[in-house]
Amino acid sequence: MRIILMKDMKGLGVVGDELQVKDGYARNYLIPQSVALEATPGAVRTLEQKKLKRVREELKLKEECGVIAEKIKNTSCTISMETGEEEKLFGAVTSDMIAESLLAEGIEVDKKKVELEEPIKALGVYNIDIKLHPEVKAQLRLWVVKK
Repeated sequence: MRIILMKDMKGLGVVGDELQVKDGYARNYLIPQSVALEATPGAVRTLEQKKLKRVREELKLKEECGVIAEKIKNTSCTISMETGEEEKLFGAVTSDMIAESLLAEGIEVDKKKVELEEPIKALGVYNIDIKLHPEVKAQLRLWVVKK
């Protein structure tokens, strides 16, 4: 029986794949569990339309992330921290603090997208990678100064 997967199945395929499986497996497991649909001509057309819509949405999202990446590239943020002797910070600069400083500049970024290789525990200038999209990265110039 020809089926179209509606959910990702390990060892079988991903959403939208059209597969040939045994009739009993499709009728008794995949279709009742809402994991798959029978591949009728109408279902195939619907699937193609959903794929086109998903591709358009992904392109639009990528373009929006590209615009945000340009804004980030042209921005530098400053975070002032308390320091002790030898210019060492009390605590560390976190991804949450970086996201807040970007928000103050008018750029909204989720703190999970800020990629810190190691905690920032000293004063200085840092280049921070921000992964906005699987294909779009931006680099932020961050100044950590004494309060």
